Amino acid sequence: MDQDHTESVAPVIVIPPSNRSVVAGSSETTLECIANARPVEELSVTWKRNGVRVTRGLHSFGRRLTISTPTSSDIGEYACEAALPGSAFEPAKARAFLSIIEPPYFTAEPESRILVEVEETVDIVCGAMGAPRPTLRWFKDAVSINKLQNPRYQVLASGGLRVQKLRPEDSGIFQCFASNEGGEVQTYTYLDVTNVAPAFTQLPADTTVTDGTTAVLSCEVSGAPRPAIAWRRGNHILASGSVRIPRFTLLESGGLQITPVLIQDAGNYTCCAANSEGSLNASATLTVWNRTSIVNPPEDRVVIKGTTATLHCGTTHDPRTSLRYVWKKDNVIITPSGSSRVVVEKDGSLLISQTWSGDIGDYTCGVISEGGNDSRTARLEVIELPHSPQNLLASLNSSHSHTVMLSWVRPFDGNSPVLYYIVELSENNSPWKVHLSHVGPEMTGVTVRGLTPARTYQFRVCAVNQVGKGQYSAETSRLMLPEEPPSAPPKNIVASGRTNQSIMVQWQPPPETEHNGVLRGYILRYRLAGLPGEYQQRNITSPEVSYCLVTELIIWTQYEIQVAAYNGAGLGVFSRAVTEYTLQGVPTSPPQNVQVEAVNSTTIQFLWNPPPQQFINGINQGYKLLAWPADVPEAVTVVTIAPDFHGVHHGYITNLKKFTAYFTSVLCFTTPGDGPPSAPQLVRTHEDKPGAVGHLSFTEILDTSLKVSWQEPLEKNGIVTGYQISWEVYGKSDSRLQLTLNSSTHEYKIQGLSSLTTYTIDVAALTAVGAGLATSSTISSGVPPELPGAPSNLVISNISPRSATLQFRPGYDGKTSISRWIVEGQVGAVGDEEEWVTLYEEENEPDAQTLQIPNLTPYTHYRFRMRQVNVVGASPFSQSSRVIQTLQAPPDVAPTSITVRTASETSLRLRWVPLPDSQYNGNPESVGYRVTCWRPDLPSTALAQVISDRLERELTVEGLEEWTEYELQMQAFNAIGAGPWSESVRGRTRESVPSAAPENVSAEAVSSTQILLTWASVPEQDQNGLILGYKILYRARDLDPEPRSHVVRGNHTQSALLAGLGKFVLYELQVLAFTRIGNGVPSSPPILERTKDDGTSTASALVPPPGYQIAYRLASSSPNTFTTVEVGATVRQFTATELAPESAYVFRLSAKTRQGWGEPLEATVITTEKRERPAPPRELLVPQAEVTARSLWLQWVPGSDGASPIRYFTVQLRELPRGQWQTYSSSISHEATACAVERLRPFTSYKLRLKATNDIGDSDFSAETEAVTTLQDVPGEPPSSVSVTPHTPSSVLIQWQPPRDESLNGLLQGYRIYYRELEYEAASATESKTLKTPSALRAELTAQSSFQTVNSSSTLTTYELLHLKKYRRYEVVMTAYNIIGESPASAPVEVFVGEAAPAMAPQHVQVDPLTASQLEVTWDPPPPESQNGNIQGYKIYYWEADSRNETEKMRVLFLPETTAKLKNLTSHTKYLVSISAFNAAGDGPRSDPRQGRTHQAAPGTPSFLAFSEVTSTTLNVSWGEPTAANGVLQGYRVVYEPLAPVQGVSKVVTVDVKGNWQRWLKVRDLTKGVTYFFRVQARTIAYGPELRASVTAGPAEGSPGSPRDVSVTRSASELTLQWTEGRAGRTPTTGYVIEARPSDEGLWDMFVKDIPRGATSYTASLDKLRQGVTYEFRVMAVNQVGYGEPSSPPAAVSAQVEAPFYEQWWFLLVMALSSLLGILLVAFTLVLHGQNKKYGSCGPGKSISNMEESVTLDNGGFATLELSSRHLNGCDSSSPRPGGLHYSDEDICNKYNGAALTEGATLQEKSGDATESEGTESESEDALPQHSFVNHYLSDPTYYNSWKRRAGAAPHRYEAVAGAEAGPAPRAVVTTQSAVFAPAAHGARTPLTGFSSFV
Repeated sequence: MDQDHTESVAPVIVIPPSNRSVVAGSSETTLECIANARPVEELSVTWKRNGVRVTRGLHSFGRRLTISTPTSSDIGEYACEAALPGSAFEPAKARAFLSIIEPPYFTAEPESRILVEVEETVDIVCGAMGAPRPTLRWFKDAVSINKLQNPRYQVLASGGLRVQKLRPEDSGIFQCFASNEGGEVQTYTYLDVTNVAPAFTQLPADTTVTDGTTAVLSCEVSGAPRPAIAWRRGNHILASGSVRIPRFTLLESGGLQITPVLIQDAGNYTCCAANSEGSLNASATLTVWNRTSIVNPPEDRVVIKGTTATLHCGTTHDPRTSLRYVWKKDNVIITPSGSSRVVVEKDGSLLISQTWSGDIGDYTCGVISEGGNDSRTARLEVIELPHSPQNLLASLNSSHSHTVMLSWVRPFDGNSPVLYYIVELSENNSPWKVHLSHVGPEMTGVTVRGLTPARTYQFRVCAVNQVGKGQYSAETSRLMLPEEPPSAPPKNIVASGRTNQSIMVQWQPPPETEHNGVLRGYILRYRLAGLPGEYQQRNITSPEVSYCLVTELIIWTQYEIQVAAYNGAGLGVFSRAVTEYTLQGVPTSPPQNVQVEAVNSTTIQFLWNPPPQQFINGINQGYKLLAWPADVPEAVTVVTIAPDFHGVHHGYITNLKKFTAYFTSVLCFTTPGDGPPSAPQLVRTHEDKPGAVGHLSFTEILDTSLKVSWQEPLEKNGIVTGYQISWEVYGKSDSRLQLTLNSSTHEYKIQGLSSLTTYTIDVAALTAVGAGLATSSTISSGVPPELPGAPSNLVISNISPRSATLQFRPGYDGKTSISRWIVEGQVGAVGDEEEWVTLYEEENEPDAQTLQIPNLTPYTHYRFRMRQVNVVGASPFSQSSRVIQTLQAPPDVAPTSITVRTASETSLRLRWVPLPDSQYNGNPESVGYRVTCWRPDLPSTALAQVISDRLERELTVEGLEEWTEYELQMQAFNAIGAGPWSESVRGRTRESVPSAAPENVSAEAVSSTQILLTWASVPEQDQNGLILGYKILYRARDLDPEPRSHVVRGNHTQSALLAGLGKFVLYELQVLAFTRIGNGVPSSPPILERTKDDGTSTASALVPPPGYQIAYRLASSSPNTFTTVEVGATVRQFTATELAPESAYVFRLSAKTRQGWGEPLEATVITTEKRERPAPPRELLVPQAEVTARSLWLQWVPGSDGASPIRYFTVQLRELPRGQWQTYSSSISHEATACAVERLRPFTSYKLRLKATNDIGDSDFSAETEAVTTLQDVPGEPPSSVSVTPHTPSSVLIQWQPPRDESLNGLLQGYRIYYRELEYEAASATESKTLKTPSALRAELTAQSSFQTVNSSSTLTTYELLHLKKYRRYEVVMTAYNIIGESPASAPVEVFVGEAAPAMAPQHVQVDPLTASQLEVTWDPPPPESQNGNIQGYKIYYWEADSRNETEKMRVLFLPETTAKLKNLTSHTKYLVSISAFNAAGDGPRSDPRQGRTHQAAPGTPSFLAFSEVTSTTLNVSWGEPTAANGVLQGYRVVYEPLAPVQGVSKVVTVDVKGNWQRWLKVRDLTKGVTYFFRVQARTIAYGPELRASVTAGPAEGSPGSPRDVSVTRSASELTLQWTEGRAGRTPTTGYVIEARPSDEGLWDMFVKDIPRGATSYTASLDKLRQGVTYEFRVMAVNQVGYGEPSSPPAAVSAQVEAPFYEQWWFLLVMALSSLLGILLVAFTLVLHGQNKKYGSCGPGKSISNMEESVTLDNGGFATLELSSRHLNGCDSSSPRPGGLHYSDEDICNKYNGAALTEGATLQEKSGDATESEGTESESEDALPQHSFVNHYLSDPTYYNSWKRRAGAAPHRYEAVAGAEAGPAPRAVVTTQSAVFAPAAHGARTPLTGFSSFV
């Protein structure tokens, strides 16, 4: 590398390029640059022209640069650069300049010949260009001009040649040469100078001049040589080259000047001209007018800005002339048409209205006329209010802390000297107030004194001159004075003992003016009062805390306390000392010298001395004597003794247990509590007589002896030394014997008794004091005692609310005396299923017959029973007494667990635990609660409220004062009276908005734009909270639709200055106060105040002005030719007449006030009849940059006005997407091309359109704009319906509704929840004062600063706020927010945390049936962690499973029990049960429903009972299912009987129908015309009540008569009945029916129904009849009344057809022999089997037996019954019993009670093994044909036939009861008129028709 570096040589330019100049157009030029470097092969040479690299024309490796055909574009600096690429050497550079030379060329050349007259001046032009710029040289006739040196020849700067005053010798050739380095060019011209005869170039003209002026008569002549001119008038030469007359002058131009002109100079004047070439003349007339002059010139004026200045200009002039006035200001002509403020009157006066500083100057009035001009000048000065001082600076004064130095620059004085300055200041943003009112005009600075430390100040200054007070200067920057220690102590210091070792100290901050800074806290110091000890201090580091609990003090000691505030500068002044005692404590020493001794068996005496005074720690309230048994330490007896301050104290405890060891002690107590007890001393009460012995009993009872046993007395009352036993003959005291036994003996055998004698035996225990109470009993010798009998005849009397007298008849005493009476009762719920509890026991009253039962509950149902007890035991219970109800009494207790919470600003929520049912003491419907509420400071204004719902648990007491403390009490009441009052509780209503407005509101206008308001505070009773500030509502009356507001923060400022108001506008003003809750009531009525007037407004702004001025003129006329009309202030319309048609007029309107004319408004009007509506505006545009959240800027281009001036524009807008077009404004100025559209909704899309209006009408609407969307804004509303409810003991549930969509103003992003802990729940009166007085502004800021924020999603409406402190009040507010910001806050909601309803339902709910009307419900409490407090009770909801809404009920248990009985339920009903627990905060969730079903019970009555198809012997009875089934219906019982005996017999028939599907019955054994009584019962587990009805057997009155001539004919397969119509009934016959009676049943039954009325015959197939049975038939007619009388039956017809083979004689013979053989075998078997059988015979005293049969019914048929009269036979074992028939007869029944017979006979029907002859008929009857008509009426009833005799009837009456639960085979039951027929089972004998069918 070193070698390489040595070989390298830096580049160097050996031959640099040189500067070159090249003639344009040459072929080329070359620049050369030779460089050297090593290595040379790497050398690089580059060229640049003017810094730009050149790439063309390079040769020889860049050493030469050739420029071909150079032009001016190649001119410049060329740089050569030699470099070694990749090396560190700097490149070598050289520069050269290339310039281009251009030959000259002419740019201007003279004409080839120039002809000029003598004496003239001529310019010969010549101009040339080239590079470099060529030089010009002139030659005349080939001689250089420079050599001629003729002064008349002059070369011009442009290069031309000027020749002056030409002479003839100047004629010749003039040459112009142009030359430079590029060459030379030339040009020439010939100048010809000639002589000319005179000629007029300007003839004299007639001239008119004003007297005294100068007259000039022109006369210009040309010629060469120059002609001589002379003027003459007539023959007199007035002026020539040689003649001069005064006042007449020959001008150089040839004209005549006459100065001054006189009147006599008027006439003809002639101008004569002559030279060598000739002469000529011309004349003109001079007219002279009288001179125009100003005789009343303008004068200097001084006016006030804004007023009108008038400058006069009066003239005289020649009447032949017209005048024109020209006014100039500072020599500038004033054009009134350009400014409507400036007007030139007809008399020439200048009026300038609304003068301002721009009008200051010199005004010249010029009068221009043909008679001359004149002018005069005057000075106009405009004075105005002085301008604001500039550069106002405020600085602290280092030497004086309470002062500030102000300095300013003297302002413009408004052209009037400043009289003085005014200094104002604003303290802490308060309204401005004057601090220095007269500061000398020479001053430019001042010292402001008397300021308050640590406050911020702003200053402003204004100057005052003779016009008034000028504008204020710019406000200074806010300046804060340095802090100083507070100069005043805290005020209103209150100290109160809180505990025995603490004192609560409260105060209010020092006056705000004395804070001298931001308070940082307080120092509280204290020491023992009256002692010189050192102070202890407490530092309260928050200025918002105005209280301190001083702890660790000495009990019951007085302290002196002082408080001082401090800020950043130090500690302020301590307050005056206040003194306060700590509360009393409990004594710390026991009484001294305690002596205790027993006085007797139940009393102990105490003697003691008080504790030392210094250890009592308070006021001695007395002493407590304590005694407790040594073996039962918890059974302490306490006796309170009042203090005795003289001598030794003494006291007694009585009613102690006898002969018992007691520990005793004495303590001293004060109000806070008990002191320590003295050392326990053991003492025993004296011995006393013992109590009664226990359990006296007798055993081994013989004729002359018995053994007595007993137990030790329960109350020994000493040492038992023995027992004393005595006995005597009952009632004979002289036979008494007595014996004393030792203490270990507990039984004794008494001997020597007389047999069968009653003795009284007493046993008593003995102590050293004597015998105790004897236990006595009576007993008969030889007769052992027995259990006593039950008392009877219970009678209850003397019923009172809490007791009743029970009278009774004692039962059998068990041959001994009764030792105890026991009374039990059912309480509340009375019934067979309810439990009995012991109510009362009475002992040692053996002969009692009356008992007083105490301790009953008022208004409660009771049922009593009793038993008696003797030495053997207790008797059975007596029969229950009647049910009684004790009388009502007032409730004994008040509601418990009373709490009060703040509900709202005017209400408190009171909660309590209601009375349980057992404590109502009266009718539950009359039980309620009474609440009284009063203010502690106004106890006479108590409010009372009554709650009539006995189960209510809370009440909101409404109508209270806001922010006020109340005390509340409760009591329960019923119809008898009220119970005791509860303890009082305290609560405070919530802070609210002020309910009254600030007082003494006044307003005063201080200028044309400012109003000062003052007011007084809201009355204290109406403040309803802490006043945070005031709001001023103001609006311009008749102008502003909605009032605007101005906020004044803080409650100390009670004035405000409203600025920026309209001038001379009437305002409505109101003031309201606000708290943190919201705005209060505005003051009313509104105050009206008008701002001062100021003549600067336009006509439309003054209301009302004194008048208007209308001026108009033709637009083309002079600006000063207005026609002016003035009208009154009430005129709003003016019509101008006599105008020129088709002309443009300018109208001007001005208003006038006391201050002067306002600025006029102008409009142009065209008088034409060719006008039309305007064209719509176009090119509507809304710049996006001008769009805000609530406004936008609309621009447009006006369309054609339709030849009528546009009066205004109308803007409409439409809200997208579905909004309608709405007019925004119809008063847009006609001159406007843009307007602001305001009052829009944020984040909303709009379209806009526009129309113009002229005098003809409206234009069409313009094209709509593109959709434009306003920007987002903060939400306009907070969330609504905010509710905060406790959720758990440390959390609350916040619920809300989102703001309305139209108030979101953007995309809602979420919510913010602010919450804070509130300090005071129910402050004392002193504390409440403390809250109201601090600075309201600070209170508000502090509240905000303590808020915490929770962000929530925009989709949520519920939020749980966790981890709150228990038993604290919280305040919650909410806001909604978007990307712009937050909405206003919702109203604060308070909540008390620590109480919450149970979070879970009770667990393990179980429902079990108890009875048909009761369910037992058991459960477990909610889990402990979910109870959220103490469970106060449960609510049991229960309802029928299928009808919840109609049947749901609720039962409340106010005790935390976990079992309950639900009573009075519906039987056999499925119930659902759900349970919720509740505590003081409310109800918890319900448990899931659990199911239970009550047991079955007897059903209700059937729903109906109806009869149909009633004939003379049959009917159909039907009934409905019971409405209340009360279980599973098992069947029905139908009972019927005649109302009167039939043929001396009264039949009662009972039919049991199984199942619920069949609810009808066919009855066929009625007697014609007899009325029957029917009863129907339903059955579940038992029969329910009956439904009864009666019916009479037919035929009914009005029914048809019987058909006649009935005959029956029979063929091989059918039979035919024929008849003729009988007597008609009340209504026409509607048809016929046929009844049939088979011979084997004997009962009539329906055979055919619904035979048409016209029929007289009917044919039926024999298949419908049973083979081998003979039938009788009869016919009945039917009409609307019913069935008629049946016809007489014709002869019976047999249904026998040709016999089949099995009925042939040979088949029957074979079957008979086979049957005989079978019978013999069976008989033999039975004989062998029956040898061990014993047959019982029927006799008196035995019950009637039952046999049951089952009868079924085929589809749709009615069950049928047969009641048959049977002959009674004697009781015989061989006689058969009819199956299932029960009967009774009074002849054989000694005692009959309807269902059971104590004595009677048993009748038995022959069993199934009857003889063959008896069974044959039955067997043939059992095989029923398949299609027998009887099958239509098959049924399955259980039936009973019974007969019973009735008094006064035939000698025999019977009751038959038929029943068959399970028979051997189905069979039909057919009922006839007189008998019940039941076909027998297989093998049974069929009964025959007759009174009895027993055999």
